Amino acid sequence: MLIEPTSTSGVTGPEPRPGPARALASAVDHLLGLQDANGWWKGELETNVTMDAEDLLLRHFLGIRTEEVTQAAASWIRSQQRADGTWATFYGGPGDLSTTIEAYMALRLADDPADAPHMVKAAEFVRQAGGVERSRVFTRLWLALFGLWSWDALPALPPELILLPPQVPLNIYDFACWARQTVVAITVVGAHRPAREFPFGVEELCTGMMERPKLTLATVAGRFWTLDRVLRAYQHRPLRALRRLALRRAEGWIIRRQEADGSWGGIQPPWVYSLIALSLQGYPIDHPVMRAGLAGLDSFVIDDERGRRLEACQSPVWDTALAVVALADAGLDADHPAMSRAGSWLMGEEVRTPGDWSIRRPQLAPGGWAFEFENDMYPDADDTAEVILALRRLVPISRNGAGTAAPPDAHSRAVLAAVERGVAWTEGMQSRDGGWAAFDADNTRAVVAALPFCDFGEVIDPPSADVTAHVVEMLAAEPGRDPVRLARGFNWLVDHQDQDGSWFGRWGVNHVYGTGAVVPALVAAGMDRAELPIRRAVAWLGQHQNPDGGWGEDLRSYRDQDWRGKGESTASQTAWALLALVAAGELGEVARRGVDWLVENQRSDGTWDEPWYTGTGFPWDFSINYHLYRLVFPVMALGRWVEQTEGRP
Repeated sequence: MLIEPTSTSGVTGPEPRPGPARALASAVDHLLGLQDANGWWKGELETNVTMDAEDLLLRHFLGIRTEEVTQAAASWIRSQQRADGTWATFYGGPGDLSTTIEAYMALRLADDPADAPHMVKAAEFVRQAGGVERSRVFTRLWLALFGLWSWDALPALPPELILLPPQVPLNIYDFACWARQTVVAITVVGAHRPAREFPFGVEELCTGMMERPKLTLATVAGRFWTLDRVLRAYQHRPLRALRRLALRRAEGWIIRRQEADGSWGGIQPPWVYSLIALSLQGYPIDHPVMRAGLAGLDSFVIDDERGRRLEACQSPVWDTALAVVALADAGLDADHPAMSRAGSWLMGEEVRTPGDWSIRRPQLAPGGWAFEFENDMYPDADDTAEVILALRRLVPISRNGAGTAAPPDAHSRAVLAAVERGVAWTEGMQSRDGGWAAFDADNTRAVVAALPFCDFGEVIDPPSADVTAHVVEMLAAEPGRDPVRLARGFNWLVDHQDQDGSWFGRWGVNHVYGTGAVVPALVAAGMDRAELPIRRAVAWLGQHQNPDGGWGEDLRSYRDQDWRGKGESTASQTAWALLALVAAGELGEVARRGVDWLVENQRSDGTWDEPWYTGTGFPWDFSINYHLYRLVFPVMALGRWVEQTEGRP
């Protein structure tokens, strides 16, 4: 329903402030304009300059770095430096030691002199923060690749790890999929211990003070540090036959997991380390595997008026599913050309081959969807649930006289078959505790995080509230679901509500995201809106609404509970809160103020400004600004609000 401008006098005056329906129509127009001719949507995934710094370091290591690429990447890195000389991992965040070190190294490759003012500031921050000695393991690994740090001063990960069977603790399948692919590649790199030439040193970034952990065998950490000392000794004198076998096994494992686009997992960390590992194993740059990997990296580069930058990953399946749901919520017909194109494209992205997930679910038939264009080794429950929700908006369940599903045509039957496969696969990926994780089932052996090497990011993939909520919301609408699995997922969500009434957000920031996902799921699965979990969530959202009417949550909430639900208002987070409130039947003052915030802060082109990072890769450690979030989620929220308060035309 569009609100037309009106005039209360005979004199033409300014248009009144647009209402929610007009804001929705403008946002829908903008979203439709972003669709690719092939049917998909893909917003930029903005992260931080470690992507660009490590891209230059990789190219230097492989001997393929060019001056053109170096200067273009350096220009982008410089543009992201803050006034205090640091680089952060998210907009408005504090300076980050490791990110600043890697950015500094990249700029030195671009011939920025160490005595340039911006470099002096960066070096001062690094030393004050503890120097290279206090940086994360991955940063010191990059230094070791160029002889700037001792391999003996890095935690050990021998390639023999690949030989451990899945039943043995610390085998590679105990790691989450993103960590698993990175770890296997790094074990190969660590076995070779390369030290390529670098045109400068980093003495100005060092303090000379090594911090040795004071640990005893009475603690898990102490026992792992003892194990690490043993493994470091073994790295110097490995059993030769066993080492050769492990390297061959790891090499083959890496090769088999290269995706059709040349990537590994469609994400930067395993990609770059796999290329380095294969190079050390003797693969020349012109080998087909290496050529595909490097060409794939180039396809992840964005080069526009803002500068040259590398995406850590891409999200076309996720973005397209969200866009379809949003447009359907806005009232777009299922047979609209944009919706038809999107549905056809999503159908073509179904994953029908087994992946690493089948190690723990060997009898489960493939099905579902992945995150990116080509990462078929790793479909995930989150994307699969959202795609099924999208496809159901395009081909809703119809009923015959007997009350059973009756798809009317061949296309609908094909969609139903894909949905049924996706539902069966998703149900089979439920973890023992009743929840769902993103990529694996029962990937919960937290002891791997105690390895000294694992000082950055999540290394396991346990069930989370946001993924479980999306699955429960999807299953609640499916006539062929397993009611027992649905009930267990429902109960998991209820059991994991925090004491303050919110839910933790694993893949989005943070409690606003988790709560915005869980409340609609519980309502869809049959919870009465008057029940306590819903009322507590509604109260929490009301208590954390900003004075301007919007919602925001800073990434600091992952480390400091005082930041829960606190931060600058953003379009995506305001929309998440509204999705929960509308689902809970809360259409009063609190929700109206949130809707007003979206209307008042909409840009003239129909979208919203959102420099803040509201996506999560690793809580606190790696954050993402999904550029499409600022549009698709407000369209969802406004669409559901307009339907509830104004109805459809």
